[in-house]
Amino acid sequence: MRGRYDNQVVSIIMPCFNAMTVIGDSIDSVLAQTYADWELIIIDDASTDQSIAAIEPYLTDPRIQLLAKEKNEGVALARNDGLARSTGRYVAFLDSDDLWRPRKLEQQLTALSEKDAVLSYSAYETFQESPFNPVKVIQVPESITYQELLKNTIIGCLTVVIDRNKTGAFEMPNLLGGEDTATWLNILREHGVAYGIQEPLAYYRTSGSSLSGNKLKMVRHTWRMYRETQQLSIFGTCICFSFYIKNAIVKRI
Repeated sequence: MRGRYDNQVVSIIMPCFNAMTVIGDSIDSVLAQTYADWELIIIDDASTDQSIAAIEPYLTDPRIQLLAKEKNEGVALARNDGLARSTGRYVAFLDSDDLWRPRKLEQQLTALSEKDAVLSYSAYETFQESPFNPVKVIQVPESITYQELLKNTIIGCLTVVIDRNKTGAFEMPNLLGGEDTATWLNILREHGVAYGIQEPLAYYRTSGSSLSGNKLKMVRHTWRMYRETQQLSIFGTCICFSFYIKNAIVKRI
């Protein structure tokens, strides 16, 4: 359904699982936004640590809501629970260990308006311990189409803002990985082009101890995303997958 949303509000969807030591920084980066007309929906996915206790002091701000799930169901369904509760025309995503720069929402809403765009994304920086010591800047193109995104899954979930007056209601597919890219692909397949901002507007936290096994899992999840959500042939999947591997290597250089 289109047009039923609050035209000024940005709904920020924040899934959380065992993030008690970092989620406060993520929430603080939302509170620091120069664009203040937002709602933050935090979905605790049955954390076993003190994440909820870390969140509770922030609930005095009426813009912040907590949805505490009794059963862990994964990040895709957690985000979908947040989407179902949200009211804003615009949707943004921020995981509980990542951060935004203060003018992120302001700049992206301006870009969406100027381009009459359905989806805005930006460059972002990766960090481990402190965003003031970034590891790498992930650069992005000024625009990207469906076919281009198939070959270069460059859009970071933490940078996306979507105009639901253009898309209507949407959900993320329930995948173990690649659910965010599948969502952007589904939107671009119908709506054409997304537009990027070359200035880094967010900080993505990485682990210094990434395991090769996790990378192998991501490879499998990406293959499944191409086949199941985009319904590519084996040949088409192989072509896109070869570009995916090449770009993943370039990202790490």
